[in-house]
Amino acid sequence: MNTLDVESAARLVSFGMRPKLLPSRDVVYAELVRRYQEDSAFKQLTHAVAAGLGLMVLDVGPAAGAVLAATDESVFEIRMDGYARQAKIRERRETEKVLHGVIHLATAALAYPRPDDLANDTYVGRVSVEQVDGMVREACRVLDERAAAAEANNDPLASSPELEQAWRVYARRPAAAATKDGRLAADTTRGMVARALRFLTDQGFLVAVSDEQGGVYRTTPRYQVQVRELAADAAFDDLLALGVVSVADGTGSLRDARPETL
Repeated sequence: MNTLDVESAARLVSFGMRPKLLPSRDVVYAELVRRYQEDSAFKQLTHAVAAGLGLMVLDVGPAAGAVLAATDESVFEIRMDGYARQAKIRERRETEKVLHGVIHLATAALAYPRPDDLANDTYVGRVSVEQVDGMVREACRVLDERAAAAEANNDPLASSPELEQAWRVYARRPAAAATKDGRLAADTTRGMVARALRFLTDQGFLVAVSDEQGGVYRTTPRYQVQVRELAADAAFDDLLALGVVSVADGTGSLRDARPETL
């Protein structure tokens, strides 16, 4: 390997940091992806360049391109506390972080509710603002019932106080309210969800489809790679275990997670 190889590996990493750029739209990018897949030495060099920048290569392929994730303390890391602070929510900072984290978990769980969905590279999920908000509110209801049952048995849920505080905050916050200029208020739950989905769109994980249901989005191969990593997280399993995600048919269409009585 020479300096030109290092430059090529760095260029591949730089392409991966442009989330909306795909190999199918750039000949140089496509060639670098091909080389990564066929040349093990170049693959190792790409990983080394990424590591030096505080990045981890999750996957490289013709559909998603180079998918990267920031390591702990990386200058490229997007911290949840900073993300939550930008939303200007009035709750405690730790509660804000949990609230926004749950919204992102719910989005991933709705986008890929079945293990087969994550394994199928051709699967395209769809989510909407109303669906995500409905799922989190239903999760709040389930958690509330669990807490009530535990309290009745003198066994309070004290293992996750921040989570308990977060779902209580989410449940009592209004789902929607308009600002003076007609926009969705940012401190409503749907306003928070809409912001999360726009953020994921900016990162190349989702693509806006329509304005129905507060905004409908489809997933991208890049997001599938990210959620595969997320699926190893215990919090993702815990959210799916609540049983509030419903798949209507084999096309990946999702029913609203809220009970019909609401």
